[in-house]
Amino acid sequence: MELFYRILADIVVVIHAAYVLFVIVALPLILAGWFCEWQWVRNPWFRFVHLAMILIVVVQALLGIMCPLTVWEQDLRELAGQETYRGAFIANIAHDLLFYEGPAWVFTVCYCAFGLAVLAAFLLAPPRFGRRDDGVKPEPPVDRDASPA
Repeated sequence: MELFYRILADIVVVIHAAYVLFVIVALPLILAGWFCEWQWVRNPWFRFVHLAMILIVVVQALLGIMCPLTVWEQDLRELAGQETYRGAFIANIAHDLLFYEGPAWVFTVCYCAFGLAVLAAFLLAPPRFGRRDDGVKPEPPVDRDASPA
């Protein structure tokens, strides 16, 4: 059963790393897309999910709530009989990228600053709803069966 919990803990830490990676990588992609006029970075689903993900982190940090993924991983590691975060190779890499030692206030400041950057990008290059109107009117359809007048 310990192996099962260790594997679950490894899965949780990889999911956690993917969450963090998405939040971090999406911001420079959004800014590059704004500059290069990539339309996919204006997708409302993508933009609202990205904004919501960082806002969850900021609110948790401001309220002093530990990340549920971290708590879940620690609980699973305890059930697996592990004293450290060490798991499988990929989980070790993901864990080492996620967790640093430092005062909580430093992380709260970093999360808030990054959240403000995401919000600024959201306002600078807002999502677009519906089709893009570039001012060009479509030509009326041609009736090929009509005789010339």
